Amino acid sequence: MSKIVISADSAVDLSNELCEKYDVKVFGMTIVMGEEQRTDGVDVHTTDVFDYVKRTGTLTSTSAGSIGEYEDYFTKLTADGSAVVHFSLGNEFSSTHRNAVLAGEEVENVFVVDSANLSTGIGLLVLKACDMRSEGMSAQEIAENIAKITDKVRTSFVLDTLDYMKKGGRCSSVAALGANLLKLKPCIAVVDGKMGVEKKYRGKISEVYKQYVKEHLPEKSNLDTTRVFVTHTCVYDDSAKQIVELVRELDLFDEVLETTAGSTVSVHCGPNTLGVLFIEK
Repeated sequence: MSKIVISADSAVDLSNELCEKYDVKVFGMTIVMGEEQRTDGVDVHTTDVFDYVKRTGTLTSTSAGSIGEYEDYFTKLTADGSAVVHFSLGNEFSSTHRNAVLAGEEVENVFVVDSANLSTGIGLLVLKACDMRSEGMSAQEIAENIAKITDKVRTSFVLDTLDYMKKGGRCSSVAALGANLLKLKPCIAVVDGKMGVEKKYRGKISEVYKQYVKEHLPEKSNLDTTRVFVTHTCVYDDSAKQIVELVRELDLFDEVLETTAGSTVSVHCGPNTLGVLFIEK
C-alpha cells in the first residue's frame, strides 16, 4: 500500500507541533498586505497582520491558491508514489476548494475533501483522517469516511470587533448588525458550510468567553469526546488560558488542544476572537 499524505490549506490552524506529531502537510495560502503578497505561516503570521492594520489603518486580505500552485504542490507530495488526502477551506468561503479539485484531477492519487469549514473545524477533520490512516484505511476510504462527518463539526467563535469581518464581507449578517452596534460581541457559527450570527453578547470580552463556552458545549452523550480545540487570534491577556482550563474542568473531552489561528483566518476575524470547536456524534 502506498504511503498516505494528509494535507490541508493553512486555514486549518494546526500548530507546528501538531503538524509534526501527526505528519500533516500544509499548503500556505496567500495574504495580501498592500502591494505585497505573502504566504501564511511562512513569511507572515497573525501578529504581523494585526501590526500591519494598526500601523497602516488598512485591512489585509486573502487570495485563493491557483490551480497551478495546487498542481505543483500535489505533484511534489505524490512524487514518491504517495496518495494525498487534501482538506480545503470550505467551498462556500473561497474558490480554494474548486481550484484544488481541478488541480487534483491532473495529478494521480489525490483526493480533495471539502471541509465545509474553517480553522480548527478543518483541523478536527484532519486529525480524524490521521486516526483513520493509523487504522490502515486507504486514501479513498479516508476521504469517503470523512465526507460523512463534515456536518458533525461544530465550529463557532466570538468576535471582539466587527471591523475585520464586516469589511471583509465574509459574513453578511455581521454587516447587518450596523456600525452603531459595535459594542456587540457576536457569536459566529458555521452551519451548512456558511457563516452566520448565532447570538449576540454584550459585556467584557473575557466574561463573554465564559458565557459562550458554557452555552455551547452540549451534554457528553452527544459528543465525540476524542478532542476539542480552543482556538483564538492572539488573545492578549490570560483569557485564553482561563477558557482552556474551564473546558478541562468540564471534563467532556479526552484531549483539550489550544491553538492560535493563522493569518488566513485572522485576516477576517481580527484580534481577541476565540472559539471552541468539536465534533458531535
